[in-house]
Amino acid sequence: MHVFSFSDRSDVCVILTTLKPLESVSVDTKMSNRAGSFLWNLGQFSTLASTSRTMRLYPLGVCRTKIVYSNWNPRHLLLNNFDNRMQPSLRFLFQDVLIFKSGDDNFQTKGICTVTALTVNRLLCPRRQPSKESSVFGNGLDKVNFYHEASSKGFLTKETKPTPVTCGKLSQECTSLSDVLDTFSKAPAFPSSNYFSAMWTIAKRMSDDQKCFEKQLMFNHPAFTQLCEHMMREAKIMHYDQLLFSLHAIVKLGIPQNTLLVQTLLRVVQERINECDEKCLSVLSTVLEAMEPCKNVDVLRAGLRILVDQRVWKIERVFTLQAVMRSIGKNAPIALKRKLEMKALRELDRFSVLNSQHMFGALAAMDHRSVTLLNECSKVVVGNIHGCPFKVLLSILQCCRGLQYRNSDLFNGIAAYVATTFDIWKLKQVLFLLILFENLAFRHTGLMDLFMKKVVDEPDFLNMKNIVSILHVYSSLNHLHRCQAREFLEVMAGALTGYLHHISSENLLNAVYSFCLMNHFPLASVNQLLQKDMLSELLQSDNKERNVHRLHMLAACLALDGVPCHKATDLVLPSPPPARLHPNAKVAEGLGSLLGKGRFSENVQLPHNYRIDFEIRMDSSRSQVLPLSDVNVVTSTDVQRVAVLCVPRSAYCLDLTHPRGFLAMKMRHLKVMGFHVILVNNWEVEKLEMKDAITFLKSEIYSTEALPTADVNFQSSC
Repeated sequence: MHVFSFSDRSDVCVILTTLKPLESVSVDTKMSNRAGSFLWNLGQFSTLASTSRTMRLYPLGVCRTKIVYSNWNPRHLLLNNFDNRMQPSLRFLFQDVLIFKSGDDNFQTKGICTVTALTVNRLLCPRRQPSKESSVFGNGLDKVNFYHEASSKGFLTKETKPTPVTCGKLSQECTSLSDVLDTFSKAPAFPSSNYFSAMWTIAKRMSDDQKCFEKQLMFNHPAFTQLCEHMMREAKIMHYDQLLFSLHAIVKLGIPQNTLLVQTLLRVVQERINECDEKCLSVLSTVLEAMEPCKNVDVLRAGLRILVDQRVWKIERVFTLQAVMRSIGKNAPIALKRKLEMKALRELDRFSVLNSQHMFGALAAMDHRSVTLLNECSKVVVGNIHGCPFKVLLSILQCCRGLQYRNSDLFNGIAAYVATTFDIWKLKQVLFLLILFENLAFRHTGLMDLFMKKVVDEPDFLNMKNIVSILHVYSSLNHLHRCQAREFLEVMAGALTGYLHHISSENLLNAVYSFCLMNHFPLASVNQLLQKDMLSELLQSDNKERNVHRLHMLAACLALDGVPCHKATDLVLPSPPPARLHPNAKVAEGLGSLLGKGRFSENVQLPHNYRIDFEIRMDSSRSQVLPLSDVNVVTSTDVQRVAVLCVPRSAYCLDLTHPRGFLAMKMRHLKVMGFHVILVNNWEVEKLEMKDAITFLKSEIYSTEALPTADVNFQSSC
């Protein structure tokens, strides 16, 4: 038996093997053994020659190598096989593995020499018993004499190989986060990512209170710090998908983002981002979506954008595409956003119902409104609306608000579904939907009537926050059911009175302003608002300009709507901000061509901070326009003042026929001041030729039909 040894020279490495004595076998067997041994040694020589390189032993005790083989048998070259996949670059970490150190990458073959062999002092896998043949020397490094027989046995036998630990097994056997850490402390196993993933899987099954308690126990567990250290050491050698899964679990477990663990993993993910496949791309996108901005996150997101720009056409799964769209950020280049939009349009035929629902969130996350894509997804959502969860409906409407996307068919479909299944919804849920509909300027009469009836029947549902929200929705959308208007307003006023001693000044102002828009004035609330301390608080708040405007509107209502409030004359306010106008040059030119100069005035200031775009004075029958200079000759009873208002789209509900609350109140007050109101829609006039615009203005000005009052006055009798 021959023994091979290694000298202290670090530039030579030679492999020897042990052969049986020739005298114990026949001649044929001798020749066969010699040939087999020669071929085996040649194979090992070529293996080491192709992978030998200068090694470094890091302070943490981790050998950073490109490839390390743990078994001399060619049939068992890999100790571990992750997911049974061969990767172009494999990284493994072993206990007591011999690390050969050579001076350069050229393998030396001259003579039998010795070389220093380093053993990793610290484990990331279960520790193997030291070999009887090894002898320990000083200086912290082990110099060992190694014996090897030509057999199929490797360094680790079946008895010493660690039992594999998987995330699924841990999450099934453990019931708490501490159980996972206890398992780790007893026998740490590679990779550590399994422990973090298992803890997150277990945490997802817990309630919020239990999750908070378990997280605190996790942070205080003695093995937690050790697990974090192991995770940082293994980050550069574990598979990239395992690294991303562990980072995702760590972020979801609530480990602070500014810790060394999280920042280290972010840096490693940056360095290895080229290893991203489609699965990793999806996980990485999900991780970035859940993280707060910081330098490492911003750099990683920039790298993700470059990677996505290169591989967008190779993405096969719609789920991955949407995850990428949610993570690239709102400030991503517009070219990248359009490329992702085109990719999504190509995949429309493969969209499931869930994909169509999630596309709203994906587009909102990167702040890109694709009307074509949203229209197609809206059709799928409306066609499969039955059974759609509340959270999905709420998310879709929130995304539509963020994207400023208004689709009456989509909104009608959602509102009609909620109205049809009204009894299964909580009033709080319906209120959330109504608030979003108001933000989108959408008014569904059926759903709003049902909600009004429910509030009248169940006033106990009302609290201070609900009262303010409900009043805002119904006043802004200018909606009251004709037969239930008075009952609804009285219920709301009574509920508000019960909170007068607890409500803040701004909430009280908002509630009273909503009542003013609906032409209803609960005296208890109005008088409480007009207290000096309330007014002083409102005029000193951060929203002073808005508060002043609303207080002036309240003063106008008290003066024009005949409210018996003795404190109205005592209301002294600062000068209001200038009223916003929407002048239209084409309307001015058309009025000049139709009426001539001197027969209309422009940008007229009225009492109570009202302004109108144009004023025309006509006879009482509105058949003749009077020159402004001749008006003094004619008695006031013979003059009809006409107010022409140029109105933008935002002044109407989504159907563009029903004026919203402020416009309805302004029309009501102008009528009280003796005006006949003509509404000119800016967007419609812009589409007309000048000849057609003049014809339209003529038909409106000289029309003898009175404007319908249903849209102006909230309170109509049945």
